[in-house]
Amino acid sequence: MTAPNQIEIPPPSLDDVLYEKFDVYAVITLNRPVVLNAINWSILRRLEVALDQADADDEVKVIILTGAGRAFCAGGDIQSTPPTDDLPTPSAFDLQMRLWDNPKPVIAAVRGHAVGQGCELAGMCDLTVAAEDAKFGEIQIRHGFGPPILVTPYLLSPKQAKEVLLLGEVMDAHEAMRLGLVNRVVPGERLMDEAVAMAKKMAALPQRTIRMNKILVNRVYELAGFKDGLNYRDDPVIKELGGVAGGGRDANEHLKVLRDKGWEAFRESRDANYRG
Repeated sequence: MTAPNQIEIPPPSLDDVLYEKFDVYAVITLNRPVVLNAINWSILRRLEVALDQADADDEVKVIILTGAGRAFCAGGDIQSTPPTDDLPTPSAFDLQMRLWDNPKPVIAAVRGHAVGQGCELAGMCDLTVAAEDAKFGEIQIRHGFGPPILVTPYLLSPKQAKEVLLLGEVMDAHEAMRLGLVNRVVPGERLMDEAVAMAKKMAALPQRTIRMNKILVNRVYELAGFKDGLNYRDDPVIKELGGVAGGGRDANEHLKVLRDKGWEAFRESRDANYRG
């Protein structure tokens, strides 16, 4: 299998997600740089293992999530084939909720593209630091899909959320910060330094209060229906509407077409901003 640039795509590997511990924080790295760290079943499995490892280590106070190479994450891998074994694979929704429910703060360190599920993955982290070259966007509408995880309306105002979800445009890091998707924008060479500085600052503060304050903020949103909103496909109103936004048969057939056409179809459907 080859990527759009004709580079051979490595097969699924235990190294598709890397885990490194540094003193009081851990760095989890999505590691499929050839396909801009697009999410497939292998990443889902390895990310679950990495989060388990961070959760079990009492010395790890903060988690930093980042991507290898020139992107954070280009979203779901539409060319991914199912695993050949019968081992369980967590859903993207379950792993996103792991970030939300994790008692330890999670910082997204974003360079390059964070689009589709990648944008949502960064959005579900507690803080997001972006390099100046970072690009964000909910681009699924270009393929007729609704957002996999409906976090955008909770991060932005209603007008802003509709602009992001209805236009499918890609925005730069400063615009993403203006809208509320990003906390800080730094030069690319300082990205990890900034994320590490934030992690160390939080690790040095009283941990009981750090965790309580995260719970307090999360709980405000949960009382307003946050978790039900994220998992919108289970809502009876959305199910009645059907179609690709509801994740029904049409969505499955549409995804099959995209998979059949493969990377070439995906490349041709992207706009100039995404190609950059």
